[in-house]
Amino acid sequence: MDNLVFRDVCYTNLDEFVYGIAKKPVQCHNGMVIGGGTVYPEINFTLPPMLISEATMPKVKAQYKEMIEGVCSKAHELNVPGMLVEIELLPPCTFNPQWGIEVTKVVKEVMMEYEAKFNLKSVLRLTPVDIREGKNLKHMYHGEHWDNLMETFRGSAEAGADFLAIESVGGKNLHDDAVMNCDLPRALFSLGVVGTHDMVILWDNIVKIAQETNTLPSGDTACGFANTSMVLANKNFIPKVFAAVDRVMSAVRTLVAVERGAVGPDKDCGYEGVYLKAITGTPISMEGKSSACAHSSTVGNIAACLADCWSNESVENVRLLGGMAPTICLENLAYDCRLMNVATSHGKALEMRDMLAESDRQLDPQAYVLDPSVVLKLSQKIVKGQTPFERTKIAASATIEELREAHKTGALLLNDREVRYLDILKEQLNSVPDDEMEFTQAMIKTNTTDKFDPVKYDIA
Repeated sequence: MDNLVFRDVCYTNLDEFVYGIAKKPVQCHNGMVIGGGTVYPEINFTLPPMLISEATMPKVKAQYKEMIEGVCSKAHELNVPGMLVEIELLPPCTFNPQWGIEVTKVVKEVMMEYEAKFNLKSVLRLTPVDIREGKNLKHMYHGEHWDNLMETFRGSAEAGADFLAIESVGGKNLHDDAVMNCDLPRALFSLGVVGTHDMVILWDNIVKIAQETNTLPSGDTACGFANTSMVLANKNFIPKVFAAVDRVMSAVRTLVAVERGAVGPDKDCGYEGVYLKAITGTPISMEGKSSACAHSSTVGNIAACLADCWSNESVENVRLLGGMAPTICLENLAYDCRLMNVATSHGKALEMRDMLAESDRQLDPQAYVLDPSVVLKLSQKIVKGQTPFERTKIAASATIEELREAHKTGALLLNDREVRYLDILKEQLNSVPDDEMEFTQAMIKTNTTDKFDPVKYDIA
């Protein structure tokens, strides 16, 4: 398969840019079409706090069986037209691939049983945790960590997973330092140089496994990057404008997955997915108010504007007054999707989209950069870059100027601290040279964290 290079946006008409419909929908083996006109719930659940070991694996599998049975039962009860189930494997189940494979089998068996008995259509997205970090890591692309990750992908695909995905961490150590110091050049290096380099190698291998196992490579997410900024900004540890700029920059990194063969839907926790949809036309999964069980945000409604799948992020299997948390989350998702789909059937999807956007857009720069009209405007500028580095730099510059102009016109409310930081970020960005090699050498020379070793990425 030839690698894609997107030199233009896929959408130019704002009236076509809406939830539930993607220009490149994904056809699933069971007839579900993601991005074909229906918004599907995507339920994500995980274990309660417990030890995962060889001895406890029977209990682990019992927990997953309980969760998926509760979810499928509720989905059948609510006449859900189809759903995605995502399993984000915990570290022990990726360090020990067979454990992750066993979890995949348990969940998929119940899903197949409900499809056979009740015609409940569902597909399984399997997301191994990216274990390529820590003091024992020898190299990003070979050694025990890499081998276990690839084995988990392959074994889970053979065990019944329909989609393969990951929250990759290449460059995350650099980015963590950048966020804590509001260091835009270092964030740019992490996302636009190290992260994109890592994505090429990682996704070439994921796509190869998907092709060999007849599964679909769905997508990645900058969760460990831009969501870290989001959480810190929401706690007022860093400016919100930094988190907003970081979000748009992260889209270039996540875009690499599609350029290497991912078909969507991208990962729900990648709010930058709206830019992927604008540029590539692939369907996206999003989360907002539905993910409050996992983390707070200021983008609860606007995140749904362009969603083709609507997710809860992740929830532990704990008991609430209404029942087990995963089952309750599926119910919430089902009703959200039902409302959006009914609005579509009445020809009101654009009105619904615009109301979702208006309810959040003015109040936070992180919400503002998710507005469909802003997404299209910034995407048109991003694709003019010839390399990931250049695109990431354009994303930062264009977002800073967009936020500044929105504040001047009253479209975005910013306090004095946030406005001052736009000037600081602009000054930082102006210090970044246009030559990628020069920039890379300077960043490596001034690296202050021993957690990042360029040799392990083959970029030293």
